[in-house]
Amino acid sequence: QDYIVAMGNNANEVPAIITTAHLLLRGIVPAFLGCAIGDNGDSSGGVKPSAFQLTYRKDLPQLGPENGGYTGKISWNLGKRHGGDCCALSLPREEDYENDGTTNDGSDNAEWEGQVEEFWKALESCVNSFIQNGGSGNDGDISMAVKEFSSEDEALEECGNLIMDAGQEASRAKRLKKLQKEKKKEGNVDAAVPVTAGQITVGGNNDVFSLGLLHGNQLLPSLRHLGQFKILREKPQFESSLICNKKKCEVNIKFSVIPPSEGANVDAAGDSNRCGGVAVGEGDISKAMSKEIRVQAGLDYQVRMQQLALAKTALADSAAASEETNANESTNTENNANKEMVVTAFEVSGDIDYSKLIEKFGSKPITPQLLKRLENVTVRRGTVDKLHRFLRREIFFSHRDLEKICELLEDWYGISPPAEDGGETNDTPMNVTATKPDKPCPFYLYTGRGPSSQAMHLGHLVPFLFTAWLQKAFQCPLVIQMTDDEKFLFKGTYSNDDAGDGTGSDPNRTGDNLDHFAKLTMENAKDIIACGFIPEKTFLFSDLDYVGRMYPNIVRIWKAITVNQVNGVFGFDASSNIGKVAFPAIQAAPSFGSSFPYVLNQTKENEAAEANDTAATLGCLIPCAIDQDPYFRLTRDIAHKLVPKHHPLLGKPSLIHSKFFPPLQGAQGKMSSSDANSAIFLTDTPEDIERKIKVHAFSGGRETKVLQKELGADLEMDVSYQWLRFFLEDDKELERIGKEYGSGSGEFWSTGKVKGKLVEVLKELVGEHQERRKGISEEIVREWMSERCIL
Repeated sequence: QDYIVAMGNNANEVPAIITTAHLLLRGIVPAFLGCAIGDNGDSSGGVKPSAFQLTYRKDLPQLGPENGGYTGKISWNLGKRHGGDCCALSLPREEDYENDGTTNDGSDNAEWEGQVEEFWKALESCVNSFIQNGGSGNDGDISMAVKEFSSEDEALEECGNLIMDAGQEASRAKRLKKLQKEKKKEGNVDAAVPVTAGQITVGGNNDVFSLGLLHGNQLLPSLRHLGQFKILREKPQFESSLICNKKKCEVNIKFSVIPPSEGANVDAAGDSNRCGGVAVGEGDISKAMSKEIRVQAGLDYQVRMQQLALAKTALADSAAASEETNANESTNTENNANKEMVVTAFEVSGDIDYSKLIEKFGSKPITPQLLKRLENVTVRRGTVDKLHRFLRREIFFSHRDLEKICELLEDWYGISPPAEDGGETNDTPMNVTATKPDKPCPFYLYTGRGPSSQAMHLGHLVPFLFTAWLQKAFQCPLVIQMTDDEKFLFKGTYSNDDAGDGTGSDPNRTGDNLDHFAKLTMENAKDIIACGFIPEKTFLFSDLDYVGRMYPNIVRIWKAITVNQVNGVFGFDASSNIGKVAFPAIQAAPSFGSSFPYVLNQTKENEAAEANDTAATLGCLIPCAIDQDPYFRLTRDIAHKLVPKHHPLLGKPSLIHSKFFPPLQGAQGKMSSSDANSAIFLTDTPEDIERKIKVHAFSGGRETKVLQKELGADLEMDVSYQWLRFFLEDDKELERIGKEYGSGSGEFWSTGKVKGKLVEVLKELVGEHQERRKGISEEIVREWMSERCIL
């Protein structure tokens, strides 16, 4: 009878201790894993928890409250590939501990179980820390609130679909289907059923930590009233289990909570609308929906796992070194295949060999002589002080017909190229005031951005920083294409269920998310403008808005290229939508000046008869990462068909290629927006930057201080040093850091010192960018997008 009383006045009521524990887990487990607290049904990649199982109804009468009778069960399905697509935390992988069949002692299985136990201990400790501190800790004070809504519809409208777990969502769908049938039989049926939502917020900024539709009506006054939290895991088949392999990744948790004292009231609750903090539905939800680890315990666990992995690798390397026999041929073949370089317009993976890329793509390396020619038409003309660090450090390393751009500039200025033997020319001396010729620059720059995320990262910034320098150095016009159409064709969604039904605020809405990418264009454009381009010489355009002007050239390109050619270059097949196959022509069109009949002309719009004279004969230089080269190889093959015979470059766009900006987790490959912890975003705070660098930046340093002092760091593998090559302007300081870190001596002998320097550089870079972006409104963006002459 005491147990029934503890459950509430009605045996069907869910006690506040269970409701509070469930709400806390819905926030703390995703924060520990580094995934969103729910799924709003959009492309944000959220994770919806499973149906919450009220196992206390069976366990409480048998065990009692003091023996852990207050139990519940909940799980998270993190998808495939070890959960890497959904969460930031590196979970223990079953494949790393599989028995190889050489022993029967179960040692491999024991090691796997040990890793799983470490995971449960870290998570359990994290939850109890929140409970014992009453929500006070590294993230600041935590407060809870509840709110009753008159119906599910009202709750969903105010809080979003993410408040429902999978069970609640399935029950709602079943209930609505039943009500629909009843309406047909009996007319209008009142479907409004009151529901209660709960919310936990953290810190002074009222960041939402957890938000969910409750199974009960009340929360405890504070987290301290939960007492002790336990993850039950003695019987994985029936209690808690971790599954983590390539095909499936699940975290299944059965928990118990033991009230702090025998007489504690597990149903005691605060005000019906709040237990402190902001009201439900208010607060900033952005962090809770991010794919990043948001609790210190999760970050600490991640670091421990990385250290264990490094130690295991070092042990394996040591064992391998002691073997006198070489690996057999098949093993070598397999290992080489695993590291095989793959660089296409849609995929970058493996160990990147840039010399082989030049050979594979048929481009040319940027030679010292070509750099001298570039210096001659820029630095010696007084437009810039020195060549950009990306050129000095071979970050832009490859090209197509860059020497022809130099020829155009030499003719424009009326100067000779520098002597190949290293001697000086008799032309203008260094650092003079630039004298602009009377005629417009004989070529223009073309670059672009596919707006796939609201926040751009440092990898996106690299080509724009370089293009801004090129524009200043060459004093030439620039067009920037925003391929919102491409991102919809490749990443967009369509659902007939989301289409307008003649009711609501937008009865004519379609079921696609094309508008989402159009909005991203506006946000990304602000970041691009903040890079420092010359306003009167820059035209920024969205394909969705401007494609009509380019359409004649797009049609010409379609006519000149076969489907087989496109499929051969990009790997499309019969399952690809027709937009994907057609898009390469849209990206190729801005390579031709005639696609900008008024933007790249000195004539006015009403003088259309002369409109194409200047634009049609302008050369084009495209700065881009080398994985975009396939688009323009195809363009160069058919370029002569779209220009007059007297075009100086026969219509072929010139290209200058950059190396890839590496992700934090390794100095090979390419940074991606899909992994929040592989990138520094332009919206990151100074604290975010420092945390990501210190926790996630892969180190080329040695395992111990002694080894580091003796051998020095592997600079090629060290992400912090490689990033300094991109962003530290001072060549002498970079050289000193490289020498000291590479030898394990001097001020920068250690990984910590180098990471500290990188944090300093990035805080300044990102901070200055954020300040410039603050002053850029949508009205200013529209001015940059207005069609006008930029010669």
